[in-house]
Amino acid sequence: MAELESFRLKVGDAAPEFALPGVDGRQHQLSEFADRPLLAVVFWCNHCPYVQAWEGRAIDLARRYGPKGVGFVMINANDDAEYPADSMAGMIARAREKGYPFPYLRDDSQQVARAYGALVTPHPMLFDRNRRLLFQGRIDDSHDHPDRVKHRYLEQALDQALAGTPVTPSQLSVLGCTVKWRS
Repeated sequence: MAELESFRLKVGDAAPEFALPGVDGRQHQLSEFADRPLLAVVFWCNHCPYVQAWEGRAIDLARRYGPKGVGFVMINANDDAEYPADSMAGMIARAREKGYPFPYLRDDSQQVARAYGALVTPHPMLFDRNRRLLFQGRIDDSHDHPDRVKHRYLEQALDQALAGTPVTPSQLSVLGCTVKWRS
């Protein structure tokens, strides 16, 4: 697929550094997850219906895999002037309402999203202990019908990586709302 060729990060590439403010009032950096054998970085937002459809499953994954040592971090880079629901205030409200068990970070400059090559929300990426990319693609194969899910792509990648086996597939096309870039 042509889209796979447009991914900025390829399997084996290093996770770009970041230092971003979170809904908890703290600054978060890539290095704070150094003790985690795996880190899922997911480009996220509030208003996208794809994110909203997958939100409960992402929360569930973080709650189930957090005790196994997996870190999760969600990053919202959307233009909040055009999409006010994606402002920091909106993010704080959403994280509280849904009980997010992961840091939810704001990328106002959009530099982090560009460095990672975020294409849509949600755009999950999984990194190993050395913060090398293992997987990017979709959470599963049925965003709008959880009861019809046949392939749990991110969960499968987590299980394979935790077991020390190769992650396959390592890349899938993404599905979601385009990142809302500033003009």
